[in-house]
Amino acid sequence: MKNITSVENFKEMIDAPTIAMFTAGWCPDCHFIKPALPEIEASHPDYQFVSIDRDELMDLAVEYDVMGIPSFIAFKDGQEIGRFVSKDRKTKEEINAFIDAL
Repeated sequence: MKNITSVENFKEMIDAPTIAMFTAGWCPDCHFIKPALPEIEASHPDYQFVSIDRDELMDLAVEYDVMGIPSFIAFKDGQEIGRFVSKDRKTKEEINAFIDAL
């Protein structure tokens, strides 16, 4: 998973099919799902996966109306095509189901 460090870098990346994970270092649910991410990525080779630290790129989080984390947003051709956000801790199975349904 590539770490996004600038808004410009993010805008370039989302032209290709992308799953963006908005996260933060202090987020316990983000740390919970982190060990499963390599397997999730391997299950979906048609997507590139990127990680955005919401606290470091707050402008991007505001632009995409990201309130809760972790949030998963899917993009294709620069446009949002799906979003998986819930107040509950996300599981590997739920994330895979979200991506499979895109």
